[in-house]
Amino acid sequence: MDLGLKGKTAVVTGGSVGIGLGVARAFAREGAHVILAARQADRVQEAAAAIAAEFSVQAQGIACDVATAEGCASLIAAVEAAGGADILVNNAGTGSNETILEAPDDKWLDYWNLHVMAAVRLARGIAPMMQARGGGAILNNASICAVQPLWYEPIYNVTKAALVMFSKNLAAELIPMNIRVNAINPGLILTPDWVKTAKQLSGGEWESYLQSVADEHAPIKRFGTVEELADFFVFLCSDRASYCVGSTYHVDGGMLRTI
Repeated sequence: MDLGLKGKTAVVTGGSVGIGLGVARAFAREGAHVILAARQADRVQEAAAAIAAEFSVQAQGIACDVATAEGCASLIAAVEAAGGADILVNNAGTGSNETILEAPDDKWLDYWNLHVMAAVRLARGIAPMMQARGGGAILNNASICAVQPLWYEPIYNVTKAALVMFSKNLAAELIPMNIRVNAINPGLILTPDWVKTAKQLSGGEWESYLQSVADEHAPIKRFGTVEELADFFVFLCSDRASYCVGSTYHVDGGMLRTI
């Protein structure tokens, strides 16, 4: 299936590892050029160089912290210098671990900036460039925890829920500009962070630990791969999903327990 992405430019935050890297690679495989954003300069530039070499597309790595206004501004400037973009994937984010009664204000604000304000600032800066190119797509990576929270990460749950609501509002505002906005709520996806956590908690039996997590939460009884999730990201940003606007899609192996 031709997704119509050849020659398009996709911006992916958190693009040097895990889901973001997988999404960038999936776009490049379809012939799209990619601009990756991440905090570590060496890692994001190496990732971009590897993508360019493997898929023969243009790939650029931008070192910035999108949790800050300055970091978003530098990424927006880089996108403008590259001639604009057709796709924005707001993927940068991370889990939390706290209780509401003990978590300080600063932690709440840090996650709000990372999960919500980064998406706000980047959409505000990049959407006009998309409009000038005839339209585009914005996809926000939220989490199943936005609708089915885990008890130990209330800040993550709340900020991801806010990202879903932001996506809905942004979709209504931008569709007259021919820019489609959607969100994705992934479930258990096997990222390096999950492997790292499992190794820390399992005492060496990390694969068995991850299987126990999958058995508890996912009816499919396994973690999804980054590639499985990335394929869906790319489809939603393609012309093949032209009627998909303002929705949130679950990619969770049946983890969501409600309709």
